[in-house]
Amino acid sequence: MNYLMTDSIATNWKIPIQSILNNNNDEKQTLIAKLEKDTKENKTIYPSFDKTFSCFHFFNINELKVIILGQDPYHTPNKAIGLSFSVPSTETAIPPSLKNIFKEINSDIDSNYTFPNGDLTKWAKQGVLLLNCALSVVQSEPNTHKSEWEFFSDAIIKYISDNCQDCVFLLWGAYAKNRKRLINCDSHYILEAPHPSPFSAYKGFFGCKHFSKTNTFLKEKNKGEIDWLL
Repeated sequence: MNYLMTDSIATNWKIPIQSILNNNNDEKQTLIAKLEKDTKENKTIYPSFDKTFSCFHFFNINELKVIILGQDPYHTPNKAIGLSFSVPSTETAIPPSLKNIFKEINSDIDSNYTFPNGDLTKWAKQGVLLLNCALSVVQSEPNTHKSEWEFFSDAIIKYISDNCQDCVFLLWGAYAKNRKRLINCDSHYILEAPHPSPFSAYKGFFGCKHFSKTNTFLKEKNKGEIDWLL
């Protein structure tokens, strides 16, 4: 079975992704061995392998504007689609953290918009990289593949930092903030806040105004603002 379906990536992200995997062969083989072991034990892995790299499918590297870091995919059925925080448009229950993201957007831009669903594909199509630090997870077992994917997500963040310019990194929560060490603060705009989870949203995520701040920066850099309303 092909556990790392990089051939399905039609954008030019395919080149650095394959390079990272090839240049870190020991780590890649450890990751594949973990995915293979869990599969042989009949564990369900989310998202499906054809969606592992979905966040890289919607735009080329030169079109990148914003990076929103998540921790790992949803570990319950019918939710993970390879985009951090996002769920399919057919999913009727919007996860709590995403509800809080929508609440902050409305507060930030002074809107009463009713989000129709939790599918963030529209953001991805505008150059928002919805990247989970782990790109897979076992059903009902959060952070199952966290350590195996770390080499890859760290390398992608470092690649963006070194090869792109004037991107906005939204780092929510301690795990995402830890990736700040990989980012050149002189080349990019970094915004930090508590995680939008119900456990921490009231500790500073609400009121952070990251969405308007992002658009102000992008406008200043002539990169085009993000339409945050789905």
